Amino acid sequence: MELLGLTAITIMMTLGFDFVNGFHDSANSIATIIATRVLSPIAAVSMAAIFNFLGIIVGQEVAKTVGKGIIDTELVFEHGVLLVFCAVVGAIVWDIITWWFGIPTSSSHALVGGLIGAGGAVAGLSAIVWGGTMKTVSFIVISPLAGLIAAFVLTVVVMRIARKLSRTVVNRWFRKLQLGSSAFYSFTHGTNDAQKGMGIITLVLLIDTPGSSSMSEFIVPLWVMVACHAAISLGTFFGGWKIVRTMASRITKLDPYQGFCAETGAALLLYGTANLGIPVSTTHTISGAIMGVGATRRLSAVRWGVGRKIVAAWILTIPASATIAGVTFLLLIALGL
Repeated sequence: MELLGLTAITIMMTLGFDFVNGFHDSANSIATIIATRVLSPIAAVSMAAIFNFLGIIVGQEVAKTVGKGIIDTELVFEHGVLLVFCAVVGAIVWDIITWWFGIPTSSSHALVGGLIGAGGAVAGLSAIVWGGTMKTVSFIVISPLAGLIAAFVLTVVVMRIARKLSRTVVNRWFRKLQLGSSAFYSFTHGTNDAQKGMGIITLVLLIDTPGSSSMSEFIVPLWVMVACHAAISLGTFFGGWKIVRTMASRITKLDPYQGFCAETGAALLLYGTANLGIPVSTTHTISGAIMGVGATRRLSAVRWGVGRKIVAAWILTIPASATIAGVTFLLLIALGL
């Protein structure tokens, strides 16, 4: 496989990953607003896709973490585009598997796992940049808990403020407010998740630049930003309906004010982590937030059995995608590619 051809294929695969990411994660953006019947499914995915794309206006910090903060950059330059290609394959295959079974896992962590697996196939644990990797992995626990707590607190505050109003009046107001919270969440989802693809494509371009051997000028080109946000927006529009059903109805029953609190709490967390360059999982964050609003009624209002299955898939994501990527790399090397 010639270098130029492999570079082009890897860039197209990464844009495909962004599309699958949006397709897989459309549930994150629209599940609550569909569950509360504020918008029809078509209107919800249309709005989510538009605001996913508008996320392009927020920085590149997450892209930099993914591009140069997960595996040793010297290793990447030594083994070239093939290593990155295998990382993307690992992420896409795991995303497709979990989509097929309707499990809302993290595309972000699938990509991180792919990078670790491809690098590990070459150099074992020494391939890993532990600072960036541990920052990312720690948020497997932190992001759903933070989402749960933020949404729980917001819901309690709203319930206190609106305690003397009828449920009909509260729902009427929050059906309108939820349009804003859903748009804000979609905006932060696009900001966070499109940057992962931006980081990978910029890494590929650096590897393929003659004379380049360092990450000192890691700047994402404008065309890469536009392409990645367009891909994830299209994926969101076409949507992964199996996961929407899990997020919208199987975790807990939602009223409009609860949907507002879940989306707002999760979006604030995602906005903060995007600016800090932490590639968190939008799926983990919104799942935790939905559990948080459900728990304000009573703990039994949350279907914790569904939650346990989701958490188990979260734990499996990095090792599973790492294994797929590592095996792919070793297989291609054995085939002389």
